[in-house]
Amino acid sequence: MKTRNDMMSTKKLNGTVIVTYRCNARCSMCNRYKAPSKPEEEISLDTIRKLPPMYFTNITGGEPFIRTDLKDIVRELYKKSDRIVISTNGFFTDRIVDLAKEFPQVGIRISIEGLEKTNNEIRGLENGYQRGYSTLKILRDMGMKDVGFGMTVQDRNAPDLVPLYDISDKMGMEFATASLHNSFYFVEAKNIIKDRPMVAENFEKLINRLLRSNSPKKWFRAYFNHGLINYIYGQKRLLPCDMSFDTFFIDPYGDVMPCNGTKDKEVMGNLNDQTWDELWNSPEAEAVRKKVRNCDRQCWMIGSVSPAMHKYIWKPATWVAVHKFKALFTKSPYSMYENRIVRDYRDGKVTKEELDKCSTCDLCAVANNGLSEASKEQLNDRSWEDIVNESIDSK
Repeated sequence: MKTRNDMMSTKKLNGTVIVTYRCNARCSMCNRYKAPSKPEEEISLDTIRKLPPMYFTNITGGEPFIRTDLKDIVRELYKKSDRIVISTNGFFTDRIVDLAKEFPQVGIRISIEGLEKTNNEIRGLENGYQRGYSTLKILRDMGMKDVGFGMTVQDRNAPDLVPLYDISDKMGMEFATASLHNSFYFVEAKNIIKDRPMVAENFEKLINRLLRSNSPKKWFRAYFNHGLINYIYGQKRLLPCDMSFDTFFIDPYGDVMPCNGTKDKEVMGNLNDQTWDELWNSPEAEAVRKKVRNCDRQCWMIGSVSPAMHKYIWKPATWVAVHKFKALFTKSPYSMYENRIVRDYRDGKVTKEELDKCSTCDLCAVANNGLSEASKEQLNDRSWEDIVNESIDSK
């Protein structure tokens, strides 16, 4: 008879593969570019082949297209996964287009943090907006369907949220959102939303745009963005977190983790040295799952929320039904003041200082970068700029 753990190891999962920590962007909210992985250590095709069957796989970094063998990785992952989406900054247009020609079914999400001036300031890439936008347009003109923008909303770019959505909507593209988070993955502990009402108001505008659309997919994205308002006010997640139970991350070193939102790197096992079943059913994996069940970070990132929305579908579905009914009678079916915490802040029942304490921002924390010893040692001889520039020059 199969044990519960055996059943967990054979069911399809959702996975994120961090193929590199090298990155050519200089994002103001993420210091990963200062802590690159050593190329020789990065996850190999042999390790990729050991991954379990997956419904969905996100390929991310760092900047994944720094890996010149990314097509080989995608080729192997399509043997494992029903759907693949690659998160990228869109800089390596030729590499992206070349991959898309072989894999027209792949999803591409290009991170654009607002309109041109705002995006280029936040991401630190010269002509970053134009390169990202142009890459998306080329992919759309090629006939690719699963392409779109990804935006991390903060004080600096919140006013650009709806204008950027409108651009993506006119182009018939996807539009993914996130907010600031702190974790070892971002090598950051001080990200925080300062003007919560202003940011929430812009999310409110987007939510109403999404609810007024004819797309059921966008209605559920409205719920996700509603959850982002809840998150930036430091409140408990709207849905349970099941990371490490039906979803996993694997980093460039083959370490399998529950997610990328933890303060310190939590390791369930290493796929370079273990089989998947050994890793997934190990005492170390069970210890991490216990931590997940007691995690108080309340993250609201799509990697953990999307599986939860599918698993606990009645909760977002009820929310969508209520607000679509409201849309029959009003132009703005959603108000951010539906959230009690937003009303309490407006009415002075809770202070900014109290909300700051509820956030995942820890002004006294030292960000753990999750690097291997060899990756740390390479920074003794070379700067991260040299390491990344060598990667950019690679053919």
